[in-house]
Formats: sequence, C-alpha cells, structure tokens
Amino acid sequence: MERHVGWEGSYNARDLGGLPTADGGMITWGAVVRSEEPRWLTGAGWRSVWEHGVRTIVDLRNDDERADAVVAEGIDVVHAPLDPVGDDFWTYYAETGLHATPLCYRDLLDKRPDLVATAVRAVATARSGGVLVHCAGGRDRTGLLVLILLGLVGVPGDVIADDYELSRQRLPGMWARLGMPDDEPKILDLLASHGTTPREAFLDVHAGLDAEGLLRAEGLEDADLAALRHRLVA
Repeated sequence: MERHVGWEGSYNARDLGGLPTADGGMITWGAVVRSEEPRWLTGAGWRSVWEHGVRTIVDLRNDDERADAVVAEGIDVVHAPLDPVGDDFWTYYAETGLHATPLCYRDLLDKRPDLVATAVRAVATARSGGVLVHCAGGRDRTGLLVLILLGLVGVPGDVIADDYELSRQRLPGMWARLGMPDDEPKILDLLASHGTTPREAFLDVHAGLDAEGLLRAEGLEDADLAALRHRLVA
C-alpha cells in the first residue's frame, strides 16, 4: 500500500500504516494519518478523507491559527495545541526559530508534558475509525506527537526519523502554494550552527525518550495505553 494518501489538495498527508515495530508487529493501516492543516482539501479531498476511514481530527495548532478551520460533516475535531504560547522558555524557541526544529522537543517534553499527554489521550480515546493528526505544516508539532505514539509501541527510532524526514521532502509544494520560500535551507543552517542536523536532533530526542513513563506521569492509565496500542498495532 502507498503511505502518501494523495488526497486532492493535500501536500504532506500520509498513513502511518505499515511501519514496523521492533517485535515484528506493524502499525495498522488507517489507524493514524498525519498531515499539514487540511484547509486546502477540495470537496473530493474531503470525500477521500472519509473514505479512508478518518472519523476524528486532532488539531495541534494554536487558537490564532484555526480561524479558517474547515472540517467535513461527521468528523469529530479535538483541539490539542502543542505550542505553549506565553511560556518563557517557548518565547526563546519562537524568537530563534528553533521551534520549527526537533531541538525544542526535549524542553517541551520536560516542561509541558501535559500538552503532549492531552494530544496522546485524544488519539487514544477517539471514537472508532481513523485519526488524522495535524499542525500547520505537518512536520514538527505533528512530528513530536508521532514520535511519542510510535515510540510507545516500539517502532525503531530510525524508522520514525525516516518518516519525519518525509515531511521535509513534501513541504516545498505547500510553501509554493503560500507564496513563501522553502524554510529548509534556513533550518539546515540553524541546526548546523548548533552542531547537528534535523535527523540527528530527532534521534537524540528518541534516544532519551520514555514515552510510557511520561504519559503515566501525566495521568494516562492502563486503559488509555491499552486503547492506544490496540488502535496502532496490527
């Protein structure tokens, strides 16, 4: 099966299905799809979302990014923002541009694990059907949530990093649609100045991640974690 779903009007939408777990399992097709914000989906695109089985959308954007949110009838939307706007530590990341890189992940996990847990719980407790998770570009906030989800069920770090890097390859079309320059060169330069690359920074976070411990500390219970595993793993 093709992971890039090809919904009309989408640029960076792909199914997490088929990714392998370390114990020989596989992420279930149709369980979770990641994407950029779905505002450019055409009517045909939204029909494809429904036909793909998506019944819940977990929107990771902030309130000021959601003014133009459009959702097809019959699909639930859960708002679970991952940018802690107003927190001092996040102001630094926003002002330096590091918020658009994995270098912000560790501090976000350490200082605002509640935000991550809320997003994970939204996926775990979604009604029957597929879940679409998205931020604006579908790369960094979505990438962090996907890192937690896949790490929890034992997908190897290099596989998760490969998936993260697919977004970096898919976004130029979206930037062109917006009439904006591709941010990839700027991000590469920024990370090089910190002695790393997007992939290395991402893998560094994975190496130090205890996804289950983080979620349990934020109140997720056995039933939540079991529901999430049941949703994700074939």
